[in-house]
Amino acid sequence: MLKNHTKTQMSLLILIIVLLIYSIFVFMEKPSYNEANPFMMNDERPMLIAHGGGNQEFPDNTLEAYYNAYSVDPNVMMETDVSLTKDGILILTHDTTLDRRTTLIEADVHELNYEELLENEVDFSYYNQVQPRSNGYNVSGEFTRYKNYQGEEVTPLDVTYPDGIVARHETKFLVTTLEDLIKAFPNNKMNVEIKQQGDLGLKALEATVEILASLDDEYNTFERIVLASFHEEIYEAFVSLKETSHQELMISPQHQALTKYFILHHLRLTTFFSEPVEVFQVPPLEGRLNLATKHFIETAHKHDIAVHYWTINDEETMRELIELGADGIMTDRLHLLKEVLDDMYD
Repeated sequence: MLKNHTKTQMSLLILIIVLLIYSIFVFMEKPSYNEANPFMMNDERPMLIAHGGGNQEFPDNTLEAYYNAYSVDPNVMMETDVSLTKDGILILTHDTTLDRRTTLIEADVHELNYEELLENEVDFSYYNQVQPRSNGYNVSGEFTRYKNYQGEEVTPLDVTYPDGIVARHETKFLVTTLEDLIKAFPNNKMNVEIKQQGDLGLKALEATVEILASLDDEYNTFERIVLASFHEEIYEAFVSLKETSHQELMISPQHQALTKYFILHHLRLTTFFSEPVEVFQVPPLEGRLNLATKHFIETAHKHDIAVHYWTINDEETMRELIELGADGIMTDRLHLLKEVLDDMYD
């Protein structure tokens, strides 16, 4: 009996020690990775983030869409996607193919030259019907001209441009490069997602960093642009670059790193989260996981990590996320979000 009693006391002692250690980690101050994170809003209004330039108002990832976004809010943050062409130019396109939601061309981006797209005045304002399949999608070949959320066709002439800027073409939305976007909007924050994967994606990343480095002196690229990717090998390359040659790089994690954070967040052990990221880009719900909570946002802020939600196109969710303390709302409906923000803050 005495022996069993001693074992019980020992077990209780071990449990108390474990709980004590756990409590220390739960309540200890969380680390901060950056002196100042430009993607956190603190007490300011959340950022309006133009998803693909606001692709329910103008064609996705076109320079004209971003000019429209700028006309809605000159402080807009611009979200874009890039892929590398055959001749090594980074163009803006949501997909790595050009036949689903971009052009009449049925080809992968890396099979085409940028100069061909430009010289042939390829129109980036077409959509194709998508047929789901187990490993991706098929396109039907039924191309339709872009229409906005009101069901209206638009042209580059419908954009409200800044003074001194004129439409590149009267009817067509021409190819846009990452360099075009950076130079056109020298003061706006941007999110650049690498869409290609594997070796091609790594080459696209290399080209992206080269552009940021070459333009940094004049356009402060490293101070206002965050890189993202859904592909693990690209994210690992982000981290490697940040730890070696480009400490100034700002990045957002892909699924595995975000899952790690979410698990630690629920265990209240985020002090062990050491990924060097600046922004969480998340949907409000990921499967059954609710990422739209005040605790999730506040804990991320203790790590000096901004929280941006995508892709929000209804007023009710916009208001809920703003009230929770989101740093940014990514949307296709720029005018709607601007009205919500003005109503809540002005």
